Order: sequence, then structure tokens, then C-alpha cells
Amino acid sequence: MLTADQTIQKPKTLISIVGPTAIGKTALAIQLAQHFGTEIISADSRQFFKEMDIGTAKPDAAELAAAKHHFIDSHSVSQLFSTGDFEIEGLNTLGQIFKNHDLAIMVGGSGLYVNALINGLDEMPDIDLAIRERLNKQFEEEGLPSIQKQLATLDPEYFAKVDQQNPQRMIRGLEVFLSTGQKLSSMLSATKKERPFNIIKIGLNTDRAVLYDRINRRVDKMIADGLVEEVKSLIPFKKYNALNTVGYSELFDYLDGKLSLEDAVSAIKQNTRRFAKRQLTWFRRDEGINWFEPIEKEKIINLIHDRLK
Repeated sequence: MLTADQTIQKPKTLISIVGPTAIGKTALAIQLAQHFGTEIISADSRQFFKEMDIGTAKPDAAELAAAKHHFIDSHSVSQLFSTGDFEIEGLNTLGQIFKNHDLAIMVGGSGLYVNALINGLDEMPDIDLAIRERLNKQFEEEGLPSIQKQLATLDPEYFAKVDQQNPQRMIRGLEVFLSTGQKLSSMLSATKKERPFNIIKIGLNTDRAVLYDRINRRVDKMIADGLVEEVKSLIPFKKYNALNTVGYSELFDYLDGKLSLEDAVSAIKQNTRRFAKRQLTWFRRDEGINWFEPIEKEKIINLIHDRLK
């Protein structure tokens, strides 16, 4: 029997929604947030940046009004916002949400950021800053392929997991190996941190041909919505790593006269499809994810209610 000062506390629950780009994660997250009356944390590493809109498929004004979002437009491309920063700030934000809600929703396709909040990060070793400087100079002088080739040889496991078009991630993998002799892949979440909340993992996927068609149509819509003009406006920020990503780097090449617009758009589609494939490879390693088709909202809601009982 409970005494007057004893209360039964319901455990808090984080619903994590993952899957490849263009699969419909944002729409599902908003539907679930409305159904359960809660808020959303974005774990899309490019939607943090307020200068980037169209090319990141950021939720539009109506979607942002439909449910409260965190980590959308929260940082500038000129700020370094690491997975470690996201783990700390994300846990703080979750704590605030859990003060008023029993559930919170995290949505995004950036596997390293999702992993940081769910499992925590291992302590990273000190990096030889001279090695970092040398790699940055190598990237400037020889381009990304030189970095990619070296990392693929030294740490093929890490190379296969992350966005290979992101110089920051490529250089990070190399600098860890060259500074310590250890692979970064061997350090990532070797031990999971205990979290003071339950986690329900939802994955979205569909037939590959359907997914690729969705990707192609999304890219066409981005171009129609003014992505070229957005990229032009970001030329002053071109040096920042956040912009060395799919949808932006190809259009910088177009603006530099290296590609025709048609070839740049084709490259965006191809690189986005490759990225989606890597995302699925990453998330399929997690046997705790419950997979659904994007249209199976009712099944997803039923599963969540069952797990909450």
C-alpha cells in the first residue's frame, strides 16, 4: 500500500522513427505527435541548419505548425554541431518534453545522430591537430576522392556506414585512425549507455523501385521549388562542411561550370539513391527496429499502444 508521499511514476517512452530519405518519416512523425499529443525531435543532421531549407526537405510552415519540432533551424552552418553535442542537447530537450508528456518522438535518417541519443557515444580519443590540418589541406588540394580512397583502405567498416559525400565524416574517420591506430568503426557504441526511458523503434521502408521513384520526384520538386536559387544564395557559406552534401555540392559544380544543370540534377538523384541504400544498410543492423510500409500508420499506432501497456 502506498503512503501519502509515494507515487507511481509511469516510465517515459521515446518513439524513434528511422528509414531512408524520402520514405515519409516526417509525415508519420507529425501524425504520431498529434495522436499522442507530444513533441518531435529532429535527428536529421542537415535540418539543424537555418540557412538550408529546400535541399534538406525540411518540414514546411504547415508541418511545423501541426506539431512542435526541436532541432529545426536551431544552428548556423558556420557552427560545428557534432554527434556529441546532439547527444547532450537532445537529452536535455527530452528531459523538458518528458516534464509534460509521457512520450516523445525522434525522427530522422542520420544514423550517427539517432545512435547518439539512443545508445550514447563512446569517449573519443584525442586527435593530433597536425594530422587534422594535413587532411584538411589534402582535401582542399586533391578533393574528396583522395580522402575517400584512403579511408576505404584504412577503415572500410566506417567508410561503408557513413555519408561518403560528407568530407567532415570522411576526414573524421581518417584522423582517428592516423592519430590512434584504431578504427573509428570499432569505437562507435561498443557499449550502450543506459537511458532512463523506454525506446520503441519504428522503421519505414518500401519496395526499392517505389522508393527510388519517390526520391526522383522529390528532387524534381526541389528544383521546381527553387533549389538552384537557394544554392546560389549559399555561395558565401560554400566552405562549410554542412554544404558539402548531396543536393548542394552537385549544384555548386553546376554554378562553377563543371556540370550542366541536367547532369547536376541527375547526379543529385543518383547520389540520393546511394545515400538511401547506405541508410538502409545502417538501420538494418538494428534488430530492435519494427519495420513498416509508410502507409501502415494504424498498425504502427497499434504496436505503440501494445508496447505501452
